[in-house]
Amino acid sequence: MSSPEPWSASRAAGIVAEHKHLEGATLPILHALQEEFGYVDEAAVPIIADALNLSRAEVHGCITFYHDFRKAPAGRQQVKLCRAEACQAMGSDRLHGEILQRLGIDWHGTTADGEVTVEPVYCLGLCSNGPAAMIGEEPLARLSADSLDAALKESRA
Repeated sequence: MSSPEPWSASRAAGIVAEHKHLEGATLPILHALQEEFGYVDEAAVPIIADALNLSRAEVHGCITFYHDFRKAPAGRQQVKLCRAEACQAMGSDRLHGEILQRLGIDWHGTTADGEVTVEPVYCLGLCSNGPAAMIGEEPLARLSADSLDAALKESRA
């Protein structure tokens, strides 16, 4: 996966123009912007609103309704923590609290050094081996706060 491009209002306007003809163009535009830049910059809201004849509030509402859209660049390492029932039965709620506390962030947050972003997900398909997580594309089964720390250190190397 290549690194996202730095934010550019002119490139964003080009992406909006490429997609505005689509039926229900708001979501395809938001996905394309996030794919290009790694997030949807606040400056994209008026560009999208103007192109689609929507209010800025409507565009902002769409961005904030869907948890997949980021409003700031993600950390170099993206951690997904499973919040589905099987992982909850294995103590994931308490574990997630400990992990978030260790990192000094909340859900959807990025550490102060810009290294790690944590996102909730609802099932990673590792139900019999929960609690589960993913770092990037690497699954982690039988997760503990210490095993996550070790995996993050290993992926930095």
